Amino acid sequence: MTKKILPVTLLSFFLLLVTSCDVLLQTANTVMQSEQPLTTAEVAQGLKEALKVGTDTACVRIGKVNGYLLDQAIRINLPPQTSEVIKYAQKVPGLDKLIDDVIKQINHSAEDAAKQAAPIFKNAIAQMTIADAWGIFNGADTSATHYLREKTYDQLFNLYRPVMQNSLNKPIVGNVSAQKTWSELTGKWNSFANSVAGKLLQVHPVNVSLDEYVTHQALKGAFIKVGDQEKEIRTNVNARVTDLLKRVFRK
Repeated sequence: MTKKILPVTLLSFFLLLVTSCDVLLQTANTVMQSEQPLTTAEVAQGLKEALKVGTDTACVRIGKVNGYLLDQAIRINLPPQTSEVIKYAQKVPGLDKLIDDVIKQINHSAEDAAKQAAPIFKNAIAQMTIADAWGIFNGADTSATHYLREKTYDQLFNLYRPVMQNSLNKPIVGNVSAQKTWSELTGKWNSFANSVAGKLLQVHPVNVSLDEYVTHQALKGAFIKVGDQEKEIRTNVNARVTDLLKRVFRK
């Protein structure tokens, strides 16, 4: 009986020894790799990885209901050109309600569009060449986000605008679209501005492209949130959710 068990026992011991050696070698390699100085290529890739993770997280958060509307840092208000509209709103019947409605609708439209924003950002990040990786890496907590904005904003705007146009035309709030309410609001105001009373008050008609304005504002809010996520990755070890982030941003 003993003679039969012994070879099996020895084999088990040998397999355990080999496995343990493999684990030790892997651990040693990991430690050695982590102690190696970062290369420029690793830093550049790490910055892109941080932006990808940041945009994913940011787009999920701003894409939720009230993600824009109830966040004072990124809430989208009416264009500056409507300051007279707000000032004289009570002089035009129904204008107050239209103002409240359109603010809700444009913010909810931005939230709806944000659900499709992550792939647009990721594509821009993938194509981006980081010219000064070390400068960005050693810069401010949102340096990579700032660089992304500087290098890809026009591209992002052109890709994101059609998505925003579609959302603005959806009947998201009260079964009415933001674009429809905006057209009603500006129609009422412009009629007033061109009336005798409007001319006496020297107010001006409003001619603003809603989708252009909201796209700019929505991207502005998105970059704020991506910057928040970059800062979190730089300062909080728990936010480094990939091996590359852990290596590049280790302290």
